[in-house]
Amino acid sequence: MSGHGAPDIDLAGTDASGLRVAVIASSWHTVIMDGLLDGARRALADAGVEAPRVVQVPGSFELPVAAARLAPTADAVVALGVVVRGGTPHFDYVCSAATQGLTDVAVRTGVPVGFGVLTCDTEQQGLDRAGLPGSQEDKGYEAAAAAVRTAALLRSLGA
Repeated sequence: MSGHGAPDIDLAGTDASGLRVAVIASSWHTVIMDGLLDGARRALADAGVEAPRVVQVPGSFELPVAAARLAPTADAVVALGVVVRGGTPHFDYVCSAATQGLTDVAVRTGVPVGFGVLTCDTEQQGLDRAGLPGSQEDKGYEAAAAAVRTAALLRSLGA
């Protein structure tokens, strides 16, 4: 696990009040997803975002289509998912589709998309990144913080 070189995610100076934020969470790996979603909610609360819209999709493959639908009514979108490598190329296809799809939504709409999709070789790697007690990282918090900080920056630029 890296974490090395990660920026300090202090939201104290970020004014995200009034921002409309949508959080999209996949359904696979419930324990990990619960941790990611809790982390995202904590980050949004820390930034002053009130009442984010939270929706659930079946899996990480469905994150981009939900992000595309929600982006026009949001100032930021946070996409949360977990894909654990198995014995087939399915992992590669789902990870690629989720990454490319979410990138496309952000670039096409101009709405920041926080990328909280864990692509792991093992379930333990997901648990280590889920922001749970004993986890080494909190990727749900990081994804939400990145989306909100970018949305606040765009707002300050008049974009």
